[in-house]
Amino acid sequence: MDDITIRFLDDFSQDEVKSPILIEGLPGIGHVGKLVAEHIIHELGAKKIAQIHSIYFPPQVIIEEDSVIRLANNEIFFYKDDSHQILFLVGDFQSTSNEGHYLLADKYLKIAEEFGVRRIYTLGGFGVGRLVEEPRVIGAVNRIELKEEAAEAGATFDNGEPVGGIIGAAGLLLGLSAYHNIEGICLMGETSGYLVDPKSATSLLKVLSSLIGIGIDSTTLVERGVEMERMVQKLIEGEQAVHDEELRYIG
Repeated sequence: MDDITIRFLDDFSQDEVKSPILIEGLPGIGHVGKLVAEHIIHELGAKKIAQIHSIYFPPQVIIEEDSVIRLANNEIFFYKDDSHQILFLVGDFQSTSNEGHYLLADKYLKIAEEFGVRRIYTLGGFGVGRLVEEPRVIGAVNRIELKEEAAEAGATFDNGEPVGGIIGAAGLLLGLSAYHNIEGICLMGETSGYLVDPKSATSLLKVLSSLIGIGIDSTTLVERGVEMERMVQKLIEGEQAVHDEELRYIG
Protein backbone atom coordinates (compact mmCIF):
# COMPACT_ATOMS: atom_id res chain seq x y z
CA MET A 1 0.00 0.00 0.00
CA ASP A 2 1.32 3.45 -0.90
CA ASP A 3 1.66 6.11 1.79
CA ILE A 4 -1.31 7.96 0.25
CA THR A 5 -3.59 6.42 -2.37
CA ILE A 6 -6.24 8.36 -4.30
CA ARG A 7 -8.71 6.41 -6.42
CA PHE A 8 -11.16 8.24 -8.65
CA LEU A 9 -14.42 6.45 -9.37
CA ASP A 10 -14.81 4.93 -12.81
CA ASP A 11 -17.82 7.04 -13.78
CA PHE A 12 -16.03 10.33 -13.11
CA SER A 13 -14.36 12.41 -15.81
CA GLN A 14 -11.97 15.19 -14.84
CA ASP A 15 -13.23 17.09 -17.88
CA GLU A 16 -16.39 17.85 -15.89
CA VAL A 17 -14.48 20.14 -13.52
CA LYS A 18 -13.64 23.71 -14.51
CA SER A 19 -12.02 26.10 -11.98
CA PRO A 20 -13.96 24.98 -8.91
CA ILE A 21 -13.68 26.05 -5.30
CA LEU A 22 -12.68 23.49 -2.67
CA ILE A 23 -14.37 23.16 0.71
CA GLU A 24 -12.50 21.17 3.36
CA GLY A 25 -14.54 19.75 6.24
CA LEU A 26 -12.51 17.02 7.91
CA PRO A 27 -13.11 15.98 11.54
CA GLY A 28 -11.95 18.46 14.17
CA ILE A 29 -13.03 20.34 17.29
CA GLY A 30 -16.76 19.87 17.80
CA HIS A 31 -16.88 18.28 14.32
CA VAL A 32 -18.06 21.74 13.23
CA GLY A 33 -16.40 21.75 9.81
CA LYS A 34 -17.37 18.14 9.13
CA LEU A 35 -21.02 18.85 9.99
CA VAL A 36 -21.16 21.85 7.65
CA ALA A 37 -19.45 20.20 4.69
CA GLU A 38 -21.46 16.99 4.92
CA HIS A 39 -24.68 18.96 5.34
CA ILE A 40 -24.01 20.93 2.15
CA ILE A 41 -23.11 17.73 0.29
CA HIS A 42 -26.44 16.23 1.33
CA GLU A 43 -28.50 19.34 0.56
CA LEU A 44 -26.94 19.85 -2.89
CA GLY A 45 -26.81 16.19 -3.82
CA ALA A 46 -23.07 16.30 -4.57
CA LYS A 47 -21.64 13.03 -5.92
CA LYS A 48 -18.62 11.15 -4.66
CA ILE A 49 -15.77 11.12 -7.15
CA ALA A 50 -12.78 9.79 -5.20
CA GLN A 51 -11.60 7.87 -2.13
CA ILE A 52 -8.36 8.53 -0.27
CA HIS A 53 -6.55 5.90 1.82
CA SER A 54 -3.38 6.49 3.77
CA ILE A 55 -1.03 4.88 6.26
CA TYR A 56 -1.24 8.20 8.13
CA PHE A 57 -4.83 7.47 9.15
CA PRO A 58 -5.42 5.54 12.41
CA PRO A 59 -4.89 1.76 12.12
CA GLN A 60 -8.53 0.78 12.28
CA VAL A 61 -11.52 -0.09 10.16
CA ILE A 62 -15.00 1.45 10.23
CA ILE A 63 -17.95 -0.81 11.05
CA GLU A 64 -21.00 0.05 8.97
CA GLU A 65 -24.63 -0.33 10.11
CA ASP A 66 -24.84 -3.79 8.52
CA SER A 67 -21.76 -4.88 10.55
CA VAL A 68 -19.62 -5.00 7.39
CA ILE A 69 -16.29 -3.23 7.79
CA ARG A 70 -14.46 -0.84 5.48
CA LEU A 71 -11.07 0.81 5.59
CA ALA A 72 -10.94 4.30 7.04
CA ASN A 73 -10.83 6.82 4.21
CA ASN A 74 -11.38 10.40 3.21
CA GLU A 75 -13.50 11.29 0.21
CA ILE A 76 -13.89 13.93 -2.46
CA PHE A 77 -17.35 14.99 -3.65
CA PHE A 78 -18.24 17.20 -6.59
CA TYR A 79 -21.19 19.51 -7.26
CA LYS A 80 -21.92 21.76 -10.19
CA ASP A 81 -24.77 23.86 -11.53
CA ASP A 82 -24.94 26.63 -14.09
CA SER A 83 -23.06 29.06 -11.81
CA HIS A 84 -21.04 26.95 -9.36
CA GLN A 85 -18.52 24.14 -9.24
CA ILE A 86 -17.49 22.86 -5.82
CA LEU A 87 -15.16 20.09 -4.64
CA PHE A 88 -15.64 18.84 -1.06
CA LEU A 89 -12.95 17.13 0.99
CA VAL A 90 -14.51 15.18 3.86
CA GLY A 91 -13.93 11.89 5.60
CA ASP A 92 -13.16 9.84 8.67
CA PHE A 93 -9.86 11.19 9.96
CA GLN A 94 -7.01 13.61 9.81
CA SER A 95 -3.44 12.38 10.22
CA THR A 96 -2.10 10.69 13.33
CA SER A 97 1.34 12.30 12.88
CA ASN A 98 2.83 15.71 12.16
CA GLU A 99 4.58 14.35 9.07
CA GLY A 100 1.34 12.88 7.81
CA HIS A 101 -0.47 16.20 8.20
CA TYR A 102 2.02 17.87 5.87
CA LEU A 103 2.12 15.03 3.34
CA LEU A 104 -1.67 14.75 3.17
CA ALA A 105 -2.08 18.53 2.85
CA ASP A 106 0.47 18.52 0.02
CA LYS A 107 -1.44 15.72 -1.74
CA TYR A 108 -4.76 17.54 -1.33
CA LEU A 109 -3.24 20.69 -2.84
CA LYS A 110 -1.80 18.77 -5.78
CA ILE A 111 -5.30 17.51 -6.50
CA ALA A 112 -6.58 21.08 -6.20
CA GLU A 113 -3.99 22.26 -8.71
CA GLU A 114 -4.91 19.50 -11.16
CA PHE A 115 -8.53 20.63 -11.06
CA GLY A 116 -7.67 24.32 -11.33
CA VAL A 117 -9.05 25.21 -7.90
CA ARG A 118 -9.05 28.98 -7.46
CA ARG A 119 -10.07 29.23 -3.80
CA ILE A 120 -10.11 26.94 -0.76
CA TYR A 121 -12.43 27.27 2.21
CA THR A 122 -11.21 25.36 5.25
CA LEU A 123 -13.73 24.77 8.03
CA GLY A 124 -13.29 23.96 11.69
CA GLY A 125 -14.20 24.60 15.28
CA PHE A 126 -12.71 27.19 17.63
CA GLY A 127 -12.74 25.60 21.10
CA VAL A 128 -13.42 28.00 23.96
CA GLY A 129 -14.01 25.48 26.76
CA ARG A 130 -17.54 26.59 27.61
CA LEU A 131 -21.02 26.45 26.13
CA VAL A 132 -21.65 29.31 23.69
CA GLU A 133 -25.14 30.79 23.29
CA GLU A 134 -24.46 32.67 20.06
CA PRO A 135 -21.33 31.23 18.40
CA ARG A 136 -19.15 33.63 16.47
CA VAL A 137 -17.41 32.55 13.29
CA ILE A 138 -13.71 33.37 13.49
CA GLY A 139 -11.98 34.01 10.19
CA ALA A 140 -8.42 33.81 8.87
CA VAL A 141 -7.15 34.36 5.32
CA ASN A 142 -3.96 33.78 3.34
CA ARG A 143 -4.29 37.11 1.49
CA ILE A 144 -5.19 40.42 3.11
CA GLU A 145 -7.57 41.35 0.30
CA LEU A 146 -9.86 38.42 1.26
CA LYS A 147 -10.45 39.76 4.76
CA GLU A 148 -13.08 42.35 3.83
CA GLU A 149 -15.10 39.85 1.78
CA ALA A 150 -15.15 37.34 4.63
CA ALA A 151 -16.03 40.03 7.19
CA GLU A 152 -18.95 41.23 5.08
CA ALA A 153 -20.25 37.64 5.04
CA GLY A 154 -20.21 37.58 8.85
CA ALA A 155 -16.76 36.32 9.85
CA THR A 156 -15.07 37.94 12.85
CA PHE A 157 -11.40 38.95 12.82
CA ASP A 158 -9.65 39.63 16.12
CA ASN A 159 -5.89 40.18 16.21
CA GLY A 160 -4.05 37.05 17.26
CA GLU A 161 -7.18 34.91 17.51
CA PRO A 162 -7.18 32.00 17.82
CA VAL A 163 -4.19 32.01 20.16
CA GLY A 164 -1.79 29.27 19.14
CA GLY A 165 -2.85 29.32 15.50
CA ILE A 166 -4.89 26.82 13.49
CA ILE A 167 -3.93 23.18 13.86
CA GLY A 168 -4.42 20.40 11.31
CA ALA A 169 -5.76 20.40 7.77
CA ALA A 170 -7.73 23.63 8.20
CA GLY A 171 -4.53 25.50 9.04
CA LEU A 172 -2.06 23.74 6.76
CA LEU A 173 -4.25 23.97 3.67
CA LEU A 174 -4.74 27.66 4.36
CA GLY A 175 -1.02 28.27 4.75
CA LEU A 176 0.33 26.01 2.02
CA SER A 177 -2.27 27.06 -0.57
CA ALA A 178 -0.60 30.48 -0.72
CA TYR A 179 2.47 28.79 -2.24
CA HIS A 180 0.24 27.19 -4.87
CA ASN A 181 -1.26 30.55 -5.85
CA ILE A 182 -4.66 29.52 -4.45
CA GLU A 183 -6.77 31.87 -2.33
CA GLY A 184 -7.63 30.58 1.12
CA ILE A 185 -10.24 31.46 3.74
CA CYS A 186 -10.60 29.59 7.03
CA LEU A 187 -13.87 29.75 8.99
CA MET A 188 -14.01 28.48 12.58
CA GLY A 189 -17.22 28.25 14.56
CA GLU A 190 -16.98 28.93 18.30
CA THR A 191 -17.69 25.75 20.24
CA SER A 192 -17.19 24.32 23.70
CA GLY A 193 -15.08 21.58 22.15
CA TYR A 194 -16.69 18.96 24.38
CA LEU A 195 -19.44 17.71 22.06
CA VAL A 196 -20.44 17.54 18.43
CA ASP A 197 -21.78 21.05 17.92
CA PRO A 198 -24.50 21.56 15.26
CA LYS A 199 -25.33 24.98 16.72
CA SER A 200 -21.85 26.25 15.91
CA ALA A 201 -22.10 24.52 12.53
CA THR A 202 -25.29 26.45 11.78
CA SER A 203 -23.54 29.76 12.41
CA LEU A 204 -20.63 28.73 10.21
CA LEU A 205 -22.97 27.52 7.45
CA LYS A 206 -24.61 30.95 7.29
CA VAL A 207 -21.26 32.69 6.68
CA LEU A 208 -20.05 30.10 4.17
CA SER A 209 -23.33 30.17 2.25
CA SER A 210 -22.95 33.92 1.82
CA LEU A 211 -19.38 33.56 0.59
CA ILE A 212 -20.10 30.85 -1.99
CA GLY A 213 -23.35 32.43 -3.13
CA ILE A 214 -25.58 29.40 -2.55
CA GLY A 215 -28.50 29.34 -0.13
CA ILE A 216 -28.40 26.17 1.95
CA ASP A 217 -31.37 25.07 4.06
CA SER A 218 -30.12 24.82 7.65
CA THR A 219 -33.31 23.25 9.11
CA THR A 220 -31.81 19.87 9.98
CA LEU A 221 -28.71 21.46 11.53
CA VAL A 222 -30.90 23.75 13.64
CA GLU A 223 -32.99 20.75 14.76
CA ARG A 224 -29.89 18.82 15.71
CA GLY A 225 -28.66 21.86 17.63
CA VAL A 226 -31.89 22.05 19.64
CA GLU A 227 -31.72 18.34 20.41
CA MET A 228 -28.08 18.63 21.46
CA GLU A 229 -28.96 21.49 23.84
CA ARG A 230 -31.64 19.29 25.41
CA MET A 231 -29.12 16.50 25.90
CA VAL A 232 -26.59 18.87 27.46
CA GLN A 233 -29.24 20.30 29.79
CA LYS A 234 -30.19 16.79 30.92
CA LEU A 235 -26.54 16.04 31.64
CA ILE A 236 -26.22 19.24 33.65
CA GLU A 237 -29.42 18.51 35.59
CA GLY A 238 -28.27 14.94 36.22
CA GLU A 239 -24.90 16.08 37.55
CA GLN A 240 -26.60 18.66 39.77
CA ALA A 241 -28.98 16.04 41.16
CA VAL A 242 -26.06 13.74 42.00
CA HIS A 243 -24.23 16.65 43.64
CA ASP A 244 -27.28 17.58 45.73
CA GLU A 245 -27.72 13.95 46.82
CA GLU A 246 -24.08 13.76 47.88
CA LEU A 247 -24.50 16.94 49.96
CA ARG A 248 -27.57 15.51 51.69
CA TYR A 249 -25.67 12.33 52.47
CA ILE A 250 -22.69 14.21 53.87
CA GLY A 251 -24.98 16.41 55.98
